[in-house]
Amino acid sequence: MATNIVTTTWKENMQFESDNPSGINLFMDAGEESGGKGEGYRPKALMLASLAGCSGLDIVSLLKKMRAEAADFKIEITAELTDEHPKFYNKVKVDYHFTGNNLKEDKIKKAVDLSVDKYCGVMEMFRQFAEVETEIFLHEL
Repeated sequence: MATNIVTTTWKENMQFESDNPSGINLFMDAGEESGGKGEGYRPKALMLASLAGCSGLDIVSLLKKMRAEAADFKIEITAELTDEHPKFYNKVKVDYHFTGNNLKEDKIKKAVDLSVDKYCGVMEMFRQFAEVETEIFLHEL
């Protein structure tokens, strides 16, 4: 069983720095409305970025193997927070946008489905606390 260790250190005010197994650190900070300077990632938004990154890495790898790459690919996530504390995402919509010439719809759908249903561990974690919906958008050049 693999184990990851991440150390997060308070820097000052509302700022924290986290290391990463890759060796690249990131900074988190609260917004000005919460006593921070807004000079880092917000923790909850970072969760959404992790979801997009996990699924995106799967999809790019799968599409390359299927020889169905797109000229451009982006993932847009819209998430709804609960009203009561502790606030958490209870509804998450993941939109996959592919742009290119002669997009191979069947292969793109297969790659997204494999990521969503089989490979993306972050997606599975989100399913434990949120209703997750996905949609694919194809944009021909």
